[in-house]
Parts: sequence; structure tokens; C-alpha cells
Amino acid sequence: MAIQISSELLDGCVLACLKTQDYYGYALTQRLQASISVSESTLYPVLRRLKKNDWVTTYDQAYQGRNRRYYQLTATGEAQLAAIQKEWATYNQAINTLLQGQGGAFA
Repeated sequence: MAIQISSELLDGCVLACLKTQDYYGYALTQRLQASISVSESTLYPVLRRLKKNDWVTTYDQAYQGRNRRYYQLTATGEAQLAAIQKEWATYNQAINTLLQGQGGAFA
């Protein structure tokens, strides 16, 4: 069984990767695939959405006669990442509590 990742959580994963360094699309996909199952066809719409929200910006850099489009975290993207991390910590704790059979009793 593969657990589906929400778009908000995927946004957070991408933003977290970009906090450490700028990536071009394929390299970012490889970085994410080291931890979670995600395809390039899934990632590029995410990157477009993040750019539309001004959470990332892009720049092109020449590489072997071609341009690579790099994605870079913005200040608003960093603030969004912090919000996602805070929500994830709360959600993660609640899910772990339930999965360990420690959920509250019904009245």
C-alpha cells in the first residue's frame, strides 16, 4: 500500500529541499525520490504553483549548451515552509498517537 501525500505536504517537501540549495527540476525530482515516491510529471505542476504563489523564483543557467531552470526559495516561501512544518508537527503527533493505539476514548 502506498500512502498518498497531500499537495500541501508535497509543497512543504519541495520548499524544504529548496531551503538547503537551489535545484533544477530533474535534480529536485531525484532529491525527493530519495525519500518519497514522486514523478517528474507530478513535480512540475507543483513547481508552477509554488512560483505562482511567489514561494519560489526561477533563474536559468547554461549547462553544456542548454539552459537549466533553477528554483530558489523566496522569503514568502520560507514563511510558508515554517507554517507547513508547524502544522505537520501537530498532525504527525496526532497520527502517531492514533496509530500507537493511544487515541482518546469516546464519551
